[in-house]
Amino acid sequence: MPLNFKLGLCQLPVTAEKIVNLNNARRAVKEAASGGCQLVALPEMFNCPYGNKFFPAYAEEFPAGETINILAHLAREHSVYLVGGSIPEREAGNLYNTSFVFGPDGNLLARHRKIHLFDIDIPGGITFKESATLSAGDTVTVFDTPFCRVGVAICYDIRFPELSRTMALMGIHLLVLPAAFNMTTGPAHWELTMRARALDNQIYVAAVSPARDEKADYVAYGHSMVTTPWGDVLVQADEKPAVLTADIDLQYLCRIRQQLPLLKHRRESVYQGIGRGFKEYV
Repeated sequence: MPLNFKLGLCQLPVTAEKIVNLNNARRAVKEAASGGCQLVALPEMFNCPYGNKFFPAYAEEFPAGETINILAHLAREHSVYLVGGSIPEREAGNLYNTSFVFGPDGNLLARHRKIHLFDIDIPGGITFKESATLSAGDTVTVFDTPFCRVGVAICYDIRFPELSRTMALMGIHLLVLPAAFNMTTGPAHWELTMRARALDNQIYVAAVSPARDEKADYVAYGHSMVTTPWGDVLVQADEKPAVLTADIDLQYLCRIRQQLPLLKHRRESVYQGIGRGFKEYV
């Protein structure tokens, strides 16, 4: 297994013009690949504005969708593993927030449908209900590369530590998270959450956001970042469009796990017994 590889995160501006968004993705993937990145990731809902009124109009079906075909072409053209952010996907009358992952040969490796839908109501902050248009996925998503096993989740999924722990136990060393935190949740929780999931599971977490557009209905926080298995911030962008790169050192990850083998110290028999007989107060 190689000791490291180079990861590229494409923090893209998102407009109401789909073709503009796709061209921005083309340029960013090319830049990342030209810089030596072997795995490249795009943001959540990178081909359309983030909003319930946009999702049905921009939705695509696999395998014929325009965005989906472009993602496959880009992966093959640049010989990279490509986590295609997420797009609205339509299947059997339902809409999903879906990430398509392609290998260097252009073949589909994985498809992750956002499991936890973002329904939020913060007075004076933000109100949004993803479940008004989208359906939830129900599958934990990992895929294999020559470097390591990689997990994929989307935005709100990261707030549920059971999911990232499940993927860690499935053997991932890197979690890629296309995400669009907003100007309420971003300043409060973006860095904190990514560092926590990385530290809890001794994995790299790579979170890739759209660039910030103050004129948009939904304003993304930006600040795409990579956190280390020690919980440190390895690299972080600001709010503007950027192609962020990071060297993923798997030898460093293994060393941390050897020195502090917390995943081996779990006592599942204790955890599983705690909740029995107790009322759920949520």
